[in-house]
Amino acid sequence: MALLQANKDLISTGMKEFNVLLNQQVFPNPPIPEEAMVTMVDDWVDFYINYYRKQVVGEQQEQERALQELQQELNILSAPFLAKYKAFLKTF
Repeated sequence: MALLQANKDLISTGMKEFNVLLNQQVFPNPPIPEEAMVTMVDDWVDFYINYYRKQVVGEQQEQERALQELQQELNILSAPFLAKYKAFLKTF
């Protein structure tokens, strides 16, 4: 069953906004531990999920599927950022 177009649009918007957030990050000096950065990114994903939870439409099952897809997409977007941060830590 395909997602409703309104939910697809919300997922797309959320992904774009999250990507902007990731691209705006400046790595701290002194750096924080990798585990702390992972926690921070997980918190950002949770924030986005909670924000968009109020905006998804459809029946409960449709809403949950849309939020799961959004979470999956945000996790995919965060993986290269975390890999870049891990490489940054190796320079110290």
